[in-house]
Amino acid sequence: MKEKVLILCTGNSCRSQMAEGVLRHYGADKYEVYSAGTKPSKVNDTAIKVMAEIGIDISGHESQHLDEFKDIAFDYVITVCDNAKESCPVYLKVAKKLHWSFPDPPHDQEITENVINEFRKVRDMIHTKFKAAGKKGID
Repeated sequence: MKEKVLILCTGNSCRSQMAEGVLRHYGADKYEVYSAGTKPSKVNDTAIKVMAEIGIDISGHESQHLDEFKDIAFDYVITVCDNAKESCPVYLKVAKKLHWSFPDPPHDQEITENVINEFRKVRDMIHTKFKAAGKKGID
């Protein structure tokens, strides 16, 4: 039986979406992976682009509110931003909460090469951490 993992961020637009994509890619045999936000918006186009550069397609992902998952018993809830960690509700049924903080890429700015490079940096950090979790296990 696969372990259930929920990855939380504020907007569920960048970091949590990238993390969900990576963990699904490398841990599909071990994990049932979801992501959500405390204030969901939409999946960021630049996040989709930089993930495609490494062969992971998140273009079909949707931004979801964490309330949609309140009745699911998760083995892990992983917050990837400090705001989500602070506002993670106590009603979530979870065996283990983890906090793996990543910087927020500049997604409210004009898309320049510098902005794309910042997304790549964050993507690479997330890729390293969640690839290891997908292959070796979470903890």
